[in-house]
Amino acid sequence: MLSPEAAQERAAALIEIARRAGADAADAVVSGQSSEAVQVRLGELEDVERSESEHLDLRVFVGRRSASIGSSDFSDAALAELASRAVAMARLAPEDAYAGLAPEDRLLTGAVPALDLADSEDLGPAALRELAAAIEDAARAVPGVTNSEGGSAGAGTRSVALVTSHGFAGCYGGTSRQLSASVIAGEGSGMQRDYAYRSAHHRADLPGTEELGRQAGERTVARLGPGRLKSGIMPVVFDPRVSGSLLGHLAGAINGGAIARRASFLLGKDGMQIFASGITIVDDPLRRRALGARPFDGEGLPTARRELVRDGQLTGWLMDSASARQLGQQPTGHAARGAGGAPGAGPSAMHLEPGALSVQDLIADIAEGVLVTELIGHGVNPVTGDYSRGASGFRIVNGEIAGPVAEFTVAGNLIDMFAGLRAADDLEWHRSVNVPTVRIDGMTVAGD
Repeated sequence: MLSPEAAQERAAALIEIARRAGADAADAVVSGQSSEAVQVRLGELEDVERSESEHLDLRVFVGRRSASIGSSDFSDAALAELASRAVAMARLAPEDAYAGLAPEDRLLTGAVPALDLADSEDLGPAALRELAAAIEDAARAVPGVTNSEGGSAGAGTRSVALVTSHGFAGCYGGTSRQLSASVIAGEGSGMQRDYAYRSAHHRADLPGTEELGRQAGERTVARLGPGRLKSGIMPVVFDPRVSGSLLGHLAGAINGGAIARRASFLLGKDGMQIFASGITIVDDPLRRRALGARPFDGEGLPTARRELVRDGQLTGWLMDSASARQLGQQPTGHAARGAGGAPGAGPSAMHLEPGALSVQDLIADIAEGVLVTELIGHGVNPVTGDYSRGASGFRIVNGEIAGPVAEFTVAGNLIDMFAGLRAADDLEWHRSVNVPTVRIDGMTVAGD
């Protein structure tokens, strides 16, 4: 696999080829990744996987016309053909008044920030198998667990480089480490399954196999014998396993592209109070060792910590250069590149700052409610904010967790949900979107 530095050299060479082919401007992203994973089931080796890939994406501009093209062939002949084809495509494309590279005066200059995203520890197949077996053993040891879907451990390496024709060149690399276990409890039609999964850049940031395996087993056993909820209006508490999805809906709604298309339920609410006072939501791509951290965005702009919501008030949109031009504003360092095509916009490493109450205190006054630990389906309208998701979890009765429930739906509107959201103090830092337990009153629950 290409090192970050080698990826940057290849991207720079591609830019030169594109300029010689007739591009007025261009940018290129070169990425590479490799991964290994080992799965063990019922104490026996189940699967070993290894993959390695490299990919490049070239975007060229001819005036206000642009085209994007990608390839996994890095040979000189293939790059020359790729660049020629991209320029020919751009000349046939319609003009776009908002197309173009990021403003040159806003590009990252100087050294790329070091974020400690790479682990020097080598985890080969033997070490991964040992970890996978250990986590499965811990999960199967929980009383009530009757079968296993397996324990797994994985390790990967990634490199990313971006070069533009107007002066930016940068690269960075990182590693990934994963542990997971999935087990089954009960027999026959009463069987339930659940899992535990953690990912980090560094092995040292993962919990021990005993802790994580036990968590998988206990979660599974706790789901046995689920009841049904009565329909009604009640408080809904979102466990940290699912509460991050609420911030995902927020991120989509404040995306500059959605605002420019007038396709967001938060249109016109810039600067307005959309959460309760005390709620602060942060995107911090420079937090060291964080999942989602990155030193520069998909157009070469510096990234920075930003409060997306400050004391309940929305502070603005997430914008790449194209959406910023369309909205008459400046890009915010949130450009994101996918597999080919022009950049979009999105957050990197979001979190909702914790509240002052413990989870027990947060639910203490709930006479009848529900704790949601799993969400099913995608019933969210990004234009209106209407929200309806299938769910499972646990009843809350007189301030206590009272037993598992399944096959119900929680519904509301995200504008009302955001306004009524309250957060507990149990924030943990092991996801790209980190949110503590949150409570939202007055949601519609459809059960029996």
